[in-house]
Amino acid sequence: MHVKLPFTLFLLLLLGPPIYAQSLCAQCFNEAKEELKKCLEAAISQEDTISCDKKQQARAKTCENGECKIERSQGDKKGEVIPGKK
Repeated sequence: MHVKLPFTLFLLLLLGPPIYAQSLCAQCFNEAKEELKKCLEAAISQEDTISCDKKQQARAKTCENGECKIERSQGDKKGEVIPGKK
């Protein structure tokens, strides 16, 4: 059992998706999209659906004003152009 857990964790790290390859901005938007999917799956009424949408919009705005803004400013310092969210 003591050997099985570290081996399993090693395989997950080795074969898992490379999260580090995504920018923090893209990762934030992807997490917001996943949260929206979960929220909509659990939504029962129209009010729940509207609430999910409002939460997703707030999360997307947080991403835009947080991680994305930081990445754009770092890109500007390096002379790179990082496209904004479409």
